[in-house]
Amino acid sequence: MSRLLHSLAEALGADVAADASLRPASVAGCAVPRARFAEAGAVLKDAHAMLVAEWAADESAFGRGFGVYACYRWAKDCVVVKAELPAGDPTFPTLTGSWAPAFRFERQMHSLMGVVPSGHPDLRPWIAFEDWPAGAHPLRKGFDGTRPLARGAGDYAWIRAAGEGVYEIPVGPVHAGIIEPGHFRFLAVGEDVVNLEERLGYVHKGIEKRFESLPWGEGHRLAGRVSGDTTVAHALGYCIALEALAGCEVPERAHWLRALLLERERIANHLGDLGAIANDAAFAFLWYQMMRLKEGLLRTNSALFGHRMTMDCVVPGGVAADLTAEGKRAMAAELDAFLPEYERLVRIYDDNASLEDRVRSTGVLAPQKALELCAVGIVARASGINHDARIFHPFPPYDRLDEIELEVPVLVSGDVHARAWVRVVEVRESVRLLRYILEHLPEGPVRAPVAAPPPGGAGFAAVEGWRGEIVYWLQAGPGGEVNRVMVRDPSSVNWIGLEQALPGNIVPDFPLCNKSFNQSYSGHDL
Repeated sequence: MSRLLHSLAEALGADVAADASLRPASVAGCAVPRARFAEAGAVLKDAHAMLVAEWAADESAFGRGFGVYACYRWAKDCVVVKAELPAGDPTFPTLTGSWAPAFRFERQMHSLMGVVPSGHPDLRPWIAFEDWPAGAHPLRKGFDGTRPLARGAGDYAWIRAAGEGVYEIPVGPVHAGIIEPGHFRFLAVGEDVVNLEERLGYVHKGIEKRFESLPWGEGHRLAGRVSGDTTVAHALGYCIALEALAGCEVPERAHWLRALLLERERIANHLGDLGAIANDAAFAFLWYQMMRLKEGLLRTNSALFGHRMTMDCVVPGGVAADLTAEGKRAMAAELDAFLPEYERLVRIYDDNASLEDRVRSTGVLAPQKALELCAVGIVARASGINHDARIFHPFPPYDRLDEIELEVPVLVSGDVHARAWVRVVEVRESVRLLRYILEHLPEGPVRAPVAAPPPGGAGFAAVEGWRGEIVYWLQAGPGGEVNRVMVRDPSSVNWIGLEQALPGNIVPDFPLCNKSFNQSYSGHDL
């Protein structure tokens, strides 16, 4: 039995009921009475688990009200806890007493689904805006997403501070660059940041609602557009969850090709981030050089897979593009030329005293704070948390740990440099993995048929994208159709980390800190 599930059973006794509808079998599912939902979270906190995600589903199609779900993990052990809410009283006890990430998860659930976390200390809208009409909850089945939303009046209550010399700096949502929109409200004294408050949601596109109108076989294309720079990892998350739900056996070669695409996406984005971090410290030379390397990878992607970002290459049941023998040779030659040039640039980064002065001890997210926030990915590994979904939720070839000896870099300083250096090491490791894949790529088919999911079933997946762990939870309706698709990008938890890392820094260092986190607006706003 799952260690986490055992802890729940010991504490809550007969109030814990197994949920056999969740797949794969390696992820445990259970239901508890709604009155004990928060208590279950506290029990798992004591068991040293981390809160992965919290979400709600409109389950009126099943003849009931709403379901609220919370996913927890401890290493490979993963459990999804559910509580049912009646349609006429969609309240449940908040998890915020135990879990910091629940603050935003539950604000979002309240805004988009209309469920009410009792005892939540801050139910200002999240993703939703104050000019949305009262009672508009887009993820409810009765909401018509095909019609424009009426516009109402409202105001947003920003956090305020008073005192001599305290002033506000509003930044965004439109920025002086080609980036996505987000509003950052600084409270500062002189140049010192006292508090940073984020306001996101400006690129809310109704993606989770849109999934519900698509057949299962087309959802991967939408998943691949949740955050365009992470198209492989998001499409992979959707496909793995669907394949688990439908009982599809993906061919071995397809698994390996998916890993190859995932690692190429990781390298390309890390190169862009390393260059951007240097550029925000006024070291433009490294920005141009890193982007030159990244451009080479993207052109190879285009030549071998038909798309610079390899969009739509991952499909349910496998992949839509194979790699020829000539393609393998071209990629191997590319890596041979890439690595020496990359190492030359890393030495320049590491030897530059001006750059070091800007990135060391700047924007520190302390390990204890990262743990409280349940941070993931590069942000977590720069702050002492050793978690990587390639190890804890592996698929071939990541399941050959003894053979591939995957190195996961973990630093503890939690500053801009640590987040940059995790990327530096991960690029080297991805190059090594790519070489391994090219040398050992098995022969065989690259796609298998995917059967219709069973009515009422649910599928779960966790994929290590370049930013961090991406989670998908798919629920089939009573007729086998899509009832709910939950997407949790790493940005959903890591954006809070940026808020926590800023106080004590000076305002001019914000771009540098922000770039080192580089969270997705689109992946968060959905």
